[in-house]
Amino acid sequence: MTALIGEVTRPSAPRSRPSRRSRAIFELKAAGLRLRRAALEFGHAPPRLPRAADAGLGQIVAQSVTPLWADPSLAEQAMQLGKVQNLRRAAAALDGLVMAPGQVFSFWRHVGQATRRRGYVPGRMLREGCMVAAVGGGLCQLSNALYDVALRTGCRIVERHAHSRRVPGSAAESGRDATVAWNYVDLRFAASRPLRLSVKLGARDLTVSLLARDAAPGPATGADDRPILAPGLRDAASCGSCDQTDCFLHEHRLGPAMVGRAAFLVDEFWPELADYVAGAHRPDDAIGATDFRRWAADGFAQVYAAPLPGVLRGLAWRLTPPQGAARRSADARSTARIAAALARRLPTDITEVCVAQSLLPYLWRDGALGGRRFRVLMTRLPMAVLEARLDEAFREHPGRRTLADYRADAALAEAEAEALAAADEVITPHAEIAALFGDRALRLDWRRPAAPLTSPSPGRVFAFPGPTVARKGAFELREAARRLGATVRPLGAELEGPGFWSGVSTDAPAGSWLGGVRAVVHPALAEAAPRKLLEALAAGVPVIATEACGLTPQPGLVLVPIGDVEALAVAMADLNG
Repeated sequence: MTALIGEVTRPSAPRSRPSRRSRAIFELKAAGLRLRRAALEFGHAPPRLPRAADAGLGQIVAQSVTPLWADPSLAEQAMQLGKVQNLRRAAAALDGLVMAPGQVFSFWRHVGQATRRRGYVPGRMLREGCMVAAVGGGLCQLSNALYDVALRTGCRIVERHAHSRRVPGSAAESGRDATVAWNYVDLRFAASRPLRLSVKLGARDLTVSLLARDAAPGPATGADDRPILAPGLRDAASCGSCDQTDCFLHEHRLGPAMVGRAAFLVDEFWPELADYVAGAHRPDDAIGATDFRRWAADGFAQVYAAPLPGVLRGLAWRLTPPQGAARRSADARSTARIAAALARRLPTDITEVCVAQSLLPYLWRDGALGGRRFRVLMTRLPMAVLEARLDEAFREHPGRRTLADYRADAALAEAEAEALAAADEVITPHAEIAALFGDRALRLDWRRPAAPLTSPSPGRVFAFPGPTVARKGAFELREAARRLGATVRPLGAELEGPGFWSGVSTDAPAGSWLGGVRAVVHPALAEAAPRKLLEALAAGVPVIATEACGLTPQPGLVLVPIGDVEALAVAMADLNG
């Protein structure tokens, strides 16, 4: 292993105070070494490894879990926040890399140079025996973990450098560390078998894993790959606790310590969620949205919008059919752009996020939620739950083609499921969604519209909020109406095609949509926002619906099982007198 200036292990020597002269010499030597590395590897750098979500490599062979917040002192909080931001950026570059047997992994080949432009911020870094603030500081926690799992998986260590000082509480205390410095001090290892790398930041821990087709341990490492613990290694001094205030590197000029705060990243407007956000935020919190025409931004310390991605999503909606794969694909691409735009604006000191469900899988996949606690504003069933329900219905009714239309990318559904499992809390007024999460759910009250001044005149028409599509229960209502000879008032778009209501008497509202309505019927398989049902209940009009509509039992509401035409027909007949 090559010995490189400034970062390698050397015998203990009396500590000397850094000076501008020593710093200049250090930087000159480092620049020379960077040039030398670049010249030697011109055209011969390790290849970039591919990335895959699974690739059949799902069994953990070795795993390292280390705490993100190692120093609880207020003086070090800003540097801890900076380190976590740097780990967040690097983890996004490494997570999912796949190595074939013998392929060499290079830390810097995939992480790249840690610069402010690429989202890196000051964190603690070992320089000239001291832990000082530097852009990209803290990445050695990741390289230490990578070295540890590589050793335990039996990988051949191609390049590794120990720290020149012992950092209390780190892997350097046991000699199982690997320092990195762009680009001349790298960590490289060759895979012992097909492996996939997983790098995840939870709210409190960094988890680095190597996965294979089976969980059998790797072969024993050779003598050259064993941990190295240099004799007489000194502890590193930290600018955060050093009392040499006359040192030119001392941080007494950096200002007050940073403290954590929350950000609210909102998307689809629901009045219930808007009320929650208005009551939950603190004065120093931030809020981000595509625009603020409906979301109130008063009382936030920081407000930022992503108007252009929001406009592009609206345009995509207008240019694609309302049902089918094209709409789903266009929505996913445009929502990903919104999530990325808002994530770029998140300050380093944001330690809690309250995030819209639509943005959640993209923020989780891209690592923006790593090292942060988060809550989710839920507006629909989780993708995996919804699609499983639609799959089951489609197996029973293969002729109902629209049941097979709504499908997300499998990796996106998996990212949402992982994020929801890691969330501290989910917030929603939807009773069925809240029930999925037990004690982690905060169920809000639905906001009912004001009751009309005069009640709608009752009649014998059954209103269907629609749209006319299988997942909203259109087929069940059509069958029940045919049995009863009932009249249906469809209110939404006819997505099942012309002639769907053939054999059923239908009408259109002459004035208020509730005029002449005996009951509102919505036997949906899935419903996110039951606004029409709430409007009917406020007006005193009975409602027949499934639990999928998100309402709890209450006067005027009849709940029927999903897909049960017989129960639906009985409920309609009872109300029809």
